[in-house]
Amino acid sequence: MKKLAIYPGTFDPITFGHLDVIQRACELFDVVIVAVLENAAKTPLFSKEERVEMIKEAVKSIPNAEVDVFDGLLVEYAKQKGAIAIIRGLRAVSDFEYEFQMALMNRKISDGITTVFLMPHEKYTYLNSSIVRELARLNANVDDFVPEFVAKKLKEKFKKN
Repeated sequence: MKKLAIYPGTFDPITFGHLDVIQRACELFDVVIVAVLENAAKTPLFSKEERVEMIKEAVKSIPNAEVDVFDGLLVEYAKQKGAIAIIRGLRAVSDFEYEFQMALMNRKISDGITTVFLMPHEKYTYLNSSIVRELARLNANVDDFVPEFVAKKLKEKFKKN
């Protein structure tokens, strides 16, 4: 039986920090599904289709990474996919409290699914999608933070607005 993990997130847009966590998770699990959250409460810059397209391009060289979209309760989605783990990236201590609470709640709902915390490389600990979007909106160079095709999509998006 393959060991499958889910790496959920909004990925608006995907960053080198996300990719670092995906790569690390793919070294630990047979299959990692990068699951794009479709959340009505959030208003992402990119549509779910655009985010999926960017993630697929970003992970195309990682053979055991897959991309999917989900809405609703993460643990239910994970059970439906047959996952044994949920991957969460921790950048800083400030992430820990929220992620710890979510991990305990997920365990309470489904104790067969373990939350695995992975830290990205230290050069990405300050990086998040919100910062990247803001930099791109202000016409700053984001090439050090996202793949080239994502930087291009950000430029296109902000030229329209």
